[in-house]
Amino acid sequence: MKKIVINKSYEEFCVSHKAFLRLRELGQQEALQEKDLGVYWPQAAAPREPSLNQCGHLIPRNDATLVRVVEEMGADANGHCAELKVVTIPDEVQWQISKTNGIEHVSEVHRTWE
Repeated sequence: MKKIVINKSYEEFCVSHKAFLRLRELGQQEALQEKDLGVYWPQAAAPREPSLNQCGHLIPRNDATLVRVVEEMGADANGHCAELKVVTIPDEVQWQISKTNGIEHVSEVHRTWE
């Protein structure tokens, strides 16, 4: 089974600064490449600070380290206005993340012709 992280909130996907630091600690490549704005204002990187809790936009949603951190941290992994959830799907499914009324879900990829 594959695990994928989605956002059940209307806002954009992001992880908290705390989760971002954990991802970097575990060596997650996209997190290591992203600039850590919280390093300049460590006291301000509190969970409610929006500008410093919008991290991890480039991390693939099926990244094993991302899944691990979201499962480990629970709600503490949520970025500003995010509500992250791990969804499990069968391995053979070709998937994509879609939105309905602004809330993400995982759907199977189907062919489309125009």
